Amino acid sequence: MKIAIIGYGRMGKSIEGLAKSAGHEVVQIFGSTNPEEFTIENLKKADVAIDFSLPHTAYSNITTCIKAGVPVVSGTTGWLEKYEDVKSVCIEQKGAFFYASNFSIGVNIFMEINERLAELMNTQTAYDISMTEIHHTRKLDAPSGTAITLAKGIMENVDRKSDYSLDQSGEKDCIHIDAVREGDVPGTHIIRYQSETDTLEIKHEAHSRIGFAKGAILAAEWLIGKEGVFGMRDMLRSS
Repeated sequence: MKIAIIGYGRMGKSIEGLAKSAGHEVVQIFGSTNPEEFTIENLKKADVAIDFSLPHTAYSNITTCIKAGVPVVSGTTGWLEKYEDVKSVCIEQKGAFFYASNFSIGVNIFMEINERLAELMNTQTAYDISMTEIHHTRKLDAPSGTAITLAKGIMENVDRKSDYSLDQSGEKDCIHIDAVREGDVPGTHIIRYQSETDTLEIKHEAHSRIGFAKGAILAAEWLIGKEGVFGMRDMLRSS
């Protein structure tokens, strides 16, 4: 598999190392030092592109890949207000796009557990619901994309919650998210159900970025030859 990497920060470098170890070829790396090389002609040298860039460039990066006819996997967060626009471009161009807020297999199993727990807690109105997410100090968006996905999973299954907020004084129908930025934490997410009598918590803690990189490469392998818009649930339930 010939891979183009878009974004050469820590995740981009982790993907490069793992991809080469797995026998794949990294044919293009696009980062902040060579923006002039990010062209349709150069993209077409790859079988698939993996984007871990920045929120303000993600939409352009993804749509350029689609228009080049190159399947694209993206894990960039903080740009999802344009997600529906990307879907429209992908459908119009008959392209292939795979998005996940988190590519860790463990996190995606955690997301499934989160939704099932929310179903069980829907009628337990004595419990309020809150969340804590902890990431490294270089993370630009808050709450994290994973936290937003988890919050949406709760809102879809708990009638008394219809929004999320970073503001602790938010309305009762909001899930309060405490976004902590400290050290070099790869990512920790804690979901908390609290009543006067007890507290129930579920937690996922990443030990390194390797799990994210492995998941992104698996998604790239899976996406080649497909048409449409996909996510981790599509991949995990097809295997």
